[in-house]
Amino acid sequence: MSTSLQNQMNDLGLAARQASREIARASAAQKKQTLLALARLLREEEGQLLAANQIDLAQAQAHGVSGPLFDRLKLNSSVLQTCALGCEQLALMPDIVGEIVGLREQPSGIRVGQMRVPIGVFGMIYESRPNVTIEAASLSIKSGNACILRGGSEAIESNKALALLVQKALTLNGLPRTTVQLIQTTDRDAVGMLIRSPQWVDVIIPRGGKGLIARITEEAKVPVIKHLDGNCHTYVDDLQEQEMYLKVIENAKTQKYSPCNALESLLIKEDLAREFLPKMAAILWSHGVELRVCERAYGLLSVVSHKEGLLVKATEQDWFEEYLAPILSIKLVRDLNEAIEHINHYSSHHTDAILTQNHVHAQRFLREVDSASVMINTSTRFADGFEFGLGAEIGISTDKFHARGPVGVEGLTSLKYIVLGQGEVRA
Repeated sequence: MSTSLQNQMNDLGLAARQASREIARASAAQKKQTLLALARLLREEEGQLLAANQIDLAQAQAHGVSGPLFDRLKLNSSVLQTCALGCEQLALMPDIVGEIVGLREQPSGIRVGQMRVPIGVFGMIYESRPNVTIEAASLSIKSGNACILRGGSEAIESNKALALLVQKALTLNGLPRTTVQLIQTTDRDAVGMLIRSPQWVDVIIPRGGKGLIARITEEAKVPVIKHLDGNCHTYVDDLQEQEMYLKVIENAKTQKYSPCNALESLLIKEDLAREFLPKMAAILWSHGVELRVCERAYGLLSVVSHKEGLLVKATEQDWFEEYLAPILSIKLVRDLNEAIEHINHYSSHHTDAILTQNHVHAQRFLREVDSASVMINTSTRFADGFEFGLGAEIGISTDKFHARGPVGVEGLTSLKYIVLGQGEVRA
């Protein structure tokens, strides 16, 4: 590994550690004004940002990048507006840093509680989507943390332009520009150095493909907040609101194929399938979605008019798959018990939903499905920090400790015990 690169990474780490102490004591008003300034700059500098993005898009096309990967790389007015709105939403949210919870007096006379504090420095490693630069930076500012960002080489020009705006907003409001730093090199060794630097970084958050996240998890010497994939399910439990269910499933699968919260597997109670399945299949086929179905579903659909190649018998592996494409697996199940058992076995524990008007079944599904987000009568596409009202998210965690589900401000803080006394001594 290059000594020069190691020196660069050490400089970034030292600057981040120093900045983390300053941003941790920044006032709520200072952080609010920084986020509002960033939102304003995103709108004012749209032309410059889109020009930088065009350089990345041209490079990607030259290297044969297409489909969902190319789509994730694009910036446009709508994406930048969403980023700006996320900054404004975060700015207007209460500042939870320094909040004291659970303060109780003990028999000794001391009062014991917990205070919410920043983690310190987080490292973010992500692919393709340049808007993640803004999501990570805005959450860093709001939560009182410093961060070191390493975006994909395919988005380097977009990320540089966005990071400069973040640093401008920080400087305008008296906060250290090194609160948010972007690794400027595309050298892959930089990632290895970052994830093996507990002296500079307190937590690593990878956001990208399964290969990237598996590598980070295996090699990191720093705690990792992660999810490997999004094999999201929806279970149809009754037909009392059939038109609503059709609309929800259509949205969950076809609104966008590339996100980790897109629907990948549909479960239908078997005694409903004869009526519901052909209607659902017709809608999905109209979008060009390939259906990989169980034997019983194949028997029901093979006599229905469909395009060649859009009806396939599922294999065992299909129940595990995150397709990120116009492909959906479908299985008929006996009842709610089998649906929950199937989801807990095959799901990636990201987001799973039930469509039902049975309150008891809905509550059982909420309690027993072991996933980071569990939903009733709505699209899995809502599993998103912005949609959950977090302002933005830095990723979605399927871990069970500290942060689970969309990781917003609270997921980037921890609790420390505080003790208030008036001269008490232990007997």
